[in-house]
Amino acid sequence: MCLFFCAFEIHPKYRLIIAANRDEFYERPSQPAAFWPEAPELLAGKDLQGGGTWFGITRSGRIAAITNYRDPRAHRNDAPSRGLLLTDYLLGSADPAGYLDRVSRKGAAYNGFNLIAGTPRELYYTSNRKAGVIALTPGLYGLSNHLLDTPWPKVARGKEAFGELLSRDGDPDPESLFDILSDRSIVEDRLLPETGIGLDWERILSARFIVSPVYGTRSSTLLLVDREDRVTFIERNFNSSPGPGETARFEFAIS
Repeated sequence: MCLFFCAFEIHPKYRLIIAANRDEFYERPSQPAAFWPEAPELLAGKDLQGGGTWFGITRSGRIAAITNYRDPRAHRNDAPSRGLLLTDYLLGSADPAGYLDRVSRKGAAYNGFNLIAGTPRELYYTSNRKAGVIALTPGLYGLSNHLLDTPWPKVARGKEAFGELLSRDGDPDPESLFDILSDRSIVEDRLLPETGIGLDWERILSARFIVSPVYGTRSSTLLLVDREDRVTFIERNFNSSPGPGETARFEFAIS
């Protein structure tokens, strides 16, 4: 997952609202979100190469999401899969703060990542590019391929649109949330970060919804948990096609 917006304990009806895009190479095999046959309590997509996931929730309310930290000079081909950090938490019983503390102490073994884990009532963040674990307080958060709330234009502008939508009366419209995630506008060069991938790729990756011949936004996901612990999870898949494929919707009550 490479773009993540989160409204935590600021909406009158929903404890938690997440809107996120997964960006990945088109050739990397994966399965769309579903309850896993081998772990029926887990709702998540599955990376068929590494075996883990990028975003998931369990029937008991354990939640985790990850984004890569863009640092091509430090990339290691032999590093373990970051997606397994999510499944270890989601399918385990460790408290989220303690789990992320352990992850932060072994983080050097992995390529760069940002990891959020918790429940609808408590969320924590860590990165192996910045020491420590942060407990999220009520607020609006944005995350891409740098640290939490780094104001890259896609993050800052997306947060602004996300916050404006949530400030309206009534339930947030899922299609309006998907519209925020589907913005393909390229950022002007003077505002681009310099992450070591070259100007052409900085331009491509500056959009909220990424399109290129080999890499792009593969899916968009919404998660809403209301104050009676009812979950709505909606995923829209794209893969390498210009338009959306199937949209799947799951609803359940946290047990």
